[in-house]
Amino acid sequence: MTDAAKTPSLADLRAEIDRIDETMHRLLMERSEIIDRLVQVKRTQTEGSAFRPAREASMMRSLVERHHGLLPLDTVESIWRVIIATFTYVQAPYSVHADLSVGEPLMRDSARFHFGFTAPFVPHMGARAVVEAVAASRGDLGLLPAAMVPGSDAWWTALEGVTAPKIIARLPFVERADHPAGLPVFVVSHPIADAAVTEVSTFSVRVAGWSARAAAAVATHAEVLAVADGALDGAALLVSVRGTDGGTVQDVLRQSGASVRSFIPVGSHAAPYRFGMDSAGIARP
Repeated sequence: MTDAAKTPSLADLRAEIDRIDETMHRLLMERSEIIDRLVQVKRTQTEGSAFRPAREASMMRSLVERHHGLLPLDTVESIWRVIIATFTYVQAPYSVHADLSVGEPLMRDSARFHFGFTAPFVPHMGARAVVEAVAASRGDLGLLPAAMVPGSDAWWTALEGVTAPKIIARLPFVERADHPAGLPVFVVSHPIADAAVTEVSTFSVRVAGWSARAAAAVATHAEVLAVADGALDGAALLVSVRGTDGGTVQDVLRQSGASVRSFIPVGSHAAPYRFGMDSAGIARP
């Protein structure tokens, strides 16, 4: 057999692409049929979101670990995010409420990358307005900046009530320096204890005597995401801790001279999956 006989023609390769495209479409339709059966089994018409952050984080990590080839990871991640978010919407329609205080382009890019164009995008000016909208909804999601925005108040205190919305995810699931929607954001929803992932827990903390010493002490055991001064009973902190136990943070606060007024869990999320580039310029976990 000659080399010419072994080499596929352009027509052959294009036929292969058409076959793969058709197979992908049929698999998506098959997935939708399974989702329809899933809805019938679950009969999930109760208040709450169909968003399942633990499962989604696991799926995205597996996606990164198995990916290789010329197709950019950004494209693959975006496709899967749209598939996941759209089928979640099919199960229980929801809107995405977003705080635009960090700028509309950044927040809109984040919402569209992670939730696609099917779920309605509802803009708000201020994090508390987002929390209020989610609280008043049946199963909507809220996107809030995962860092302090200059001039904003301690919005996370609105998550303190037992039935108040809670942080259920931090996006992006996969963090990298060149991420096209790399703005760190929290996703809040009605409490979903049955589907929550608790690799990282977040706490609303109120302290008196907050100081540089206290900040340095806490930083060795947790991430202080935001500090709002001038609260009625002292500084208000949003603190992120690995696992679910915040006792060590409370201990170091007291040892540093601060007085802990309250230490209330306001949600949890999957630990970020981080990777960078190796010496050959290839993405590595």
